[in-house]
Order: sequence, then C-alpha cells, then structure tokens
Amino acid sequence: MNSKKAIVLPKYQKYFGQIGENVKLARKRRKLTTEQVSERAGIHRATLYRIEKGDPAVAIGLYFNVFRVLNLQEDFLKLGIDDEFGRKLQDLDLL
Repeated sequence: MNSKKAIVLPKYQKYFGQIGENVKLARKRRKLTTEQVSERAGIHRATLYRIEKGDPAVAIGLYFNVFRVLNLQEDFLKLGIDDEFGRKLQDLDLL
C-alpha cells in the first residue's frame, strides 16, 4: 500500500504540536501510562508517542480514540464549529 505523507505548513504544525501537548498533559493528569492509554485506544505505544508529538500523519480516528480514552471525546465536536469566515461569505451573498 502506498501511503502519502501529510503535508502541513510549518506555521500550522504548531496546532498539531499543541494538540499533542494537550493529550500528553491530559494523560499525565489522569496518572495513566502510555501503555495503558495505547492499549485502551487500540493503538501501538509508538502511535501514541506520535500523537503526543503532534504528528499530522496519524489518522484523525486514532486521535479520537485517544481522546475517548481520556474522556475528552466531546472536544471533537468543537472542531470547525465556529465558521466565522463561512458566515461572512454567506452574509455577503445575502446583501
């Protein structure tokens, strides 16, 4: 299988890095080991390490599984919820 590498511009990579840091902090606050979280999420420890480093090549479903294990699954509903730019475009059409 030929897999493509996710291309994320460096200025946006910081978003993934922040998500990874948030995951790591949430895991540590719960006093869970990488082994516990990876096992419960159904992923390898190396994949959890990549998530905690903010690797954009990791599938979003795997990020979700880790969020679910940390009881943060509701945070996924917040992705893209505030479409300010889209509303401005829509308002321009209405004028």
